[in-house]
Amino acid sequence: MDQAIIFKPFVATMLLTLVVWVYMYGRRLPFIFASGLDPKRMTPAELALRSPPRVSNPSDNLKNLFELPTVFYAVVLYLYATRRVDAAYVAAAWGFFAFRVLHSAVHCTFNFIPLRFFLYVIGAGALWFMVLRAALAALA
Repeated sequence: MDQAIIFKPFVATMLLTLVVWVYMYGRRLPFIFASGLDPKRMTPAELALRSPPRVSNPSDNLKNLFELPTVFYAVVLYLYATRRVDAAYVAAAWGFFAFRVLHSAVHCTFNFIPLRFFLYVIGAGALWFMVLRAALAALA
């Protein structure tokens, strides 16, 4: 199997982060300018306190994209470096990406927490499958 194929969901996850980053600023900047608050004097805590969910949720989601995905990036690099990429890892990587997209879509829009949590758990399950499988192979 072409080992580099694992980088497709890897790059797609990075692009998801870019999309959420742009979306966050598309929500945040108009809010700041329309609110009459002085951006130079506003602290991150004050912004978080004053921001409505349509502004704060994309920001919170962006933070989420620097949590579990960092483990995803590490395991993908490990799999590539050790030449262990196979169809199961690729499928799990695409599954992780797909559920991160769905999680981000829910979080950045209507934010129904039970649905968001369900999507998070499914995506995390795909990631932990990859991590545990790689760990067992490395320790065997």
